[in-house]
Amino acid sequence: MADIGKSLEAIRAALAEQKFFEGVQLMNSVFEVQENQLKRQFHDLPPFEPLDSLRSPDDWLQKVAPHLSDGTKVELAQLYALRADLLQGLGATARAVKDINAAIGLAPSEPSFAAKKQTFESALVGGAAAGAGEENSKVPVSIITGFLGSGKTTLLNHILSAQHGKRIAVIENEFGEVGIDDALLTGHSSAMEENIVEMNNGCICCTVRGDLIVALKKLHKQTAGKGKPLDGIIIETTGLADPSPVAQTFYADEFVQRKFRLDGILTVADAKHIVEHLKEEKPDGVVNEAIAQIAFADRIMLNKIDLVSKETLEDVEDEIRSINKNAAMRHTQNSNVDMDFIIGISAFSLDKVLEQVDGEFLEEEEQHGHGEEGHGGGHGAGGHGEGEHGHDDGHEHGDGEGHEGHGGHEGHGGHEGHGGHEGHGGHEGHGDCHEEHGDGHDGHDHGGEHGHADLGHGQSHGRKKKKHVHDYRVSSVGLTREAEVVKDKLDQFIMWLMREKGNDLYRSKGVLAVQGQPNKFVFQAVHMQFGDSLKEAWKADEKKICKMVFIGKNLNREELNAKFDECLV
Repeated sequence: MADIGKSLEAIRAALAEQKFFEGVQLMNSVFEVQENQLKRQFHDLPPFEPLDSLRSPDDWLQKVAPHLSDGTKVELAQLYALRADLLQGLGATARAVKDINAAIGLAPSEPSFAAKKQTFESALVGGAAAGAGEENSKVPVSIITGFLGSGKTTLLNHILSAQHGKRIAVIENEFGEVGIDDALLTGHSSAMEENIVEMNNGCICCTVRGDLIVALKKLHKQTAGKGKPLDGIIIETTGLADPSPVAQTFYADEFVQRKFRLDGILTVADAKHIVEHLKEEKPDGVVNEAIAQIAFADRIMLNKIDLVSKETLEDVEDEIRSINKNAAMRHTQNSNVDMDFIIGISAFSLDKVLEQVDGEFLEEEEQHGHGEEGHGGGHGAGGHGEGEHGHDDGHEHGDGEGHEGHGGHEGHGGHEGHGGHEGHGGHEGHGDCHEEHGDGHDGHDHGGEHGHADLGHGQSHGRKKKKHVHDYRVSSVGLTREAEVVKDKLDQFIMWLMREKGNDLYRSKGVLAVQGQPNKFVFQAVHMQFGDSLKEAWKADEKKICKMVFIGKNLNREELNAKFDECLV
């Protein structure tokens, strides 16, 4: 094992510098190398899969250890012990105990291993009291996620307008060619503008993760750096975002890890549509984002319960529980929920993520894939001090089952930390945010349908985690016209849209200038349920512009443009 000496030096340096995530990834690759060396050195080893030494160390060692020399066992034990220190540094104490137990099994006479184990177990029993003070000094960050049209922005509006007395910033991610969300934000004052951070390069869970780090650093400089620390940050991702890469950001970047902590991941689920999205058949190798969002949730809001029967609601809850058995769940209408269910919950647990949801969470990932035509122009994040977002879901008129608030819109996925997810054996890959992208992406490619079970650790640097791939059938079409529309013709267009395209349309939204109407006209739709509302009046010197965004499968750009242009004055 002499050839891994340099890697071990780098790993020990990373541990000393508290670069735990970097150290774990280096260690993962070291384990892969040492597995290959063992196969060459000990020809009588029973067969095993790459990185079984990390996926299930107990089972692996039971098979392999009897065939190893005493010297090799000691060397391998040192690797496990070093990895345990790194995991403890990341906060994955339960997993650190598993690795130190592996070290003890290989070298039971080594006293330092027993001492480490006692330290780790004491931290578990005592709730990691030794590190609690440091963690509490970090700014808590909540991630709000949920499929398109679930009610995330309505929830965000409630959070920002609630009387909780906290200074909260918001980072939001909008997906697409035309930014609608900013036009729907209301209620923030000029005093909040210093906390607004804009990211408009694409998906927060892939191509703009670097921008998310920049946004967090900027918020820290503008707040704590000026003696005005935040009480919390909310990240609202697009409705087609995968929580995993966003959450991983809080471990992958040193500055972010030192200054921020994940408080929890909250998933908003649309009671009327979530099951069809969970069961949607995807092309081979393409992720189901809705499954990923449910699986990673610490808290689940089963929203729009007024749109379904009691029996249907029970079936929906059963389907959600088949993916995530442990997340606390609340039934809501109009995304109305007590703040103590979503803020200050300290629900994220790296141990639970590794054990129950995504064993590959600590791996470095390959570059994300985005279909044949690539990402269009995603729309990005804006932090809002204590402002108020626009309304979200709009009336749900589609089938007469009731409606959910007017106005505003959604378009941002997000999540809250990972509390206890029971996980699904290895879900369909992790979705990504196509909320308003260019014309076609491939979805995240993770493999498997429903489930994360033994996905394993390790593999970075030498063997990287499989990349996310977007569903190439899902795209966004954005329209911008410096003109007004005729109301009767617009109504006909909306009826055509709902009737002919509703099944394939995940989300539609727009802010329009209607002839003869002094106020801005807001249109919202989720599949065939739609609603409209009036926003503030157009200013005297403001150019009247119509903007619409359509997100769904198999969209025909030319047809949508032509049909909409028939509405123009």
